[in-house]
Amino acid sequence: MRETPYPLEQSLGMRWYASNTPGIGGRLRTTAEDFVVEETSSGPGDEGPYLICRLTKKDWELQRAVREIAHALSISHRRIGWTGTKDKHAVTTQLISIYGVSEDDLGRIRLKDLEVLPVGRSREPLLLGAHDSNHFTITIRDTTSPDLGSEVAEVAAACGRGIPNYFGIQRFGVIRPITHLVGEHILKGDFDLAVDCYVGMACPGEPPAVREAREAYAEEKDTLAALRSLPVPLTYERAMLHHLVSHPGDFRGALLSLPPKLLSMFVSAFQSYLFNMALSARMERDPDFSLPAPGDRLIFSNGREDTVTVANRDAAMMQVARGRCKVAIMMPGSRAVRETGEDDRAVAALLSMHDIVPDSFSRASSFVKARYDGALRPVPLTAEVMSTVTGPDVTLSFSLAPGQYATTVCREFMKADPRAMV
Repeated sequence: MRETPYPLEQSLGMRWYASNTPGIGGRLRTTAEDFVVEETSSGPGDEGPYLICRLTKKDWELQRAVREIAHALSISHRRIGWTGTKDKHAVTTQLISIYGVSEDDLGRIRLKDLEVLPVGRSREPLLLGAHDSNHFTITIRDTTSPDLGSEVAEVAAACGRGIPNYFGIQRFGVIRPITHLVGEHILKGDFDLAVDCYVGMACPGEPPAVREAREAYAEEKDTLAALRSLPVPLTYERAMLHHLVSHPGDFRGALLSLPPKLLSMFVSAFQSYLFNMALSARMERDPDFSLPAPGDRLIFSNGREDTVTVANRDAAMMQVARGRCKVAIMMPGSRAVRETGEDDRAVAALLSMHDIVPDSFSRASSFVKARYDGALRPVPLTAEVMSTVTGPDVTLSFSLAPGQYATTVCREFMKADPRAMV
């Protein structure tokens, strides 16, 4: 086990690597073709008002792609659903559902590096997390390890045993890792601070003109001046500012001007931050973090949950070893839970430190129109990683369950600055 030296990962709760190698370095996504994602799902039916399509895109952010598809079809973007948010700088294939359109309508979509093909129909829209898995083929270029082959093999073996199942940096924002901070303000009902954070918090990776516009808004709170100075591509910030210009002081309404899925992601990002922090605390307590101890929660492959006790610990160890279940941490939500072990106590301490209670999630749920009951998330990420070494380049091939991050696997190999992995 090794601690990350990078402040950004530390701030997002991603403190540890499971493997102790120095890291192969290198860089992801030299080209979009270096990061290929293929969603796997059961086949759709052939009846229903939802047209199921296979969306293949290159260098497209999903929310933007959905808006452009909706514009081409002259429909609301709310009529388009999907099961997972795929990477932007990548070649990705996934299913989307579109309500109330025909196959012939798709001919109106003419967008560069984006293809939408009909594959069936459904009576229901696609929902987040409903796909089976994602398969990744990723090339890490220009690595620096003097013993590349053996280091890759060692980390691949660690992935098979289990590495920390962190939410990756994309969950919080690549250039501006602030999504969880906005979510915390929403949970506290501080809508003005949520807007201030999203519009006015400048980050080092942004262009100077954008940073200056954000800093001016943070200092002066002049919505009209900010609307004039923020570049047109910053559509979400501009949507909130448009609302505030028309409705001064209505920060709640400004947030509601955002797409519902984006708005819901703020609160879930704060849940993700809490999980990362609790997982890092667990790893600090015990390097064998994936092994069960009394008080731990377990989640089985069929969704069943259990709690480890002194009496059943040996049986739990056997079930974990056979891959039938995994140790899990409860991500908090509106549902009150009884503390059973050290992980629960770590989460409770974090909630207390941030002044968040179960009712905070209930109120946010009513506001966002999304459920935040709380859920178990497995502590280890396990994957069978196939690797090919070609000179200084390494190609990795593996599959992950929905909600798991390929960059979490890549960071174990690279141990590089997280900015090199986006």
